Amino acid sequence: MAPALTFDIDRSSPTPLYFQLAQAIEGAITGGDLPAGSRLENELLLAERYGLSRPTVRRAVQELVDKGLLVRKRGVGTQVIQPHVRRPVELTSLYEDLARAGETPTTSVLSLERVPAPAEIAAELDLVEGVEIVVLRRLRYSHGEPLALMANYLPGRFRPTAEELSERGLYQYLRGQGVHLRVAHQRIGARPARADEARLLEEPPRAALLTMERTAFNDQGVAVEHGQHVYRASRYEFETTLVGR
Repeated sequence: MAPALTFDIDRSSPTPLYFQLAQAIEGAITGGDLPAGSRLENELLLAERYGLSRPTVRRAVQELVDKGLLVRKRGVGTQVIQPHVRRPVELTSLYEDLARAGETPTTSVLSLERVPAPAEIAAELDLVEGVEIVVLRRLRYSHGEPLALMANYLPGRFRPTAEELSERGLYQYLRGQGVHLRVAHQRIGARPARADEARLLEEPPRAALLTMERTAFNDQGVAVEHGQHVYRASRYEFETTLVGR
């Protein structure tokens, strides 16, 4: 049963009625009164409850659909979904960004092995092809749902354990090894999910994924890590601030 919302509509306010309704519903979502997975009352009931026209209610609901807070499902109605994770494009790890946002990220280490460096990874880390490197593959969760699938490559001098990588972020591990991260080269893109990625991220086949490749360097300009990550586009977005000159 859809929770009944209670809030006031100020008809004397210059703020449009649809926007007041959208703000009130958004407040109920972010405040926990409408948790993820709950259904919103149908548009007719909302219109009757608050004395609004159905087009006004429909516009308010569409506002929240466009913001990624609600989704319309055939046969189910309008449902609250998990909000997008917004990540600033900074030299921080996903673990750190989630923790800073007040979330409790968890990690499943899918594999951790030492292998000869293939040519393309050796080039990213400025190593000789074939030298030993560390390859780790992890699945990062937020709110108990898979969010990102991460492959990372480290020079062979590092020896992280699966336990360390489960309990904290990779950059935290590197800092604990005395690494001072200074700069990174990063590429952001998008592509359809492969079958294994869709399964692990609990997305439909060929769902849209955001991609990020990053090579991080220490304060001496030495490459210390290369990452190839994919993120659920339905739950994740990068955020940047642009400054004019």
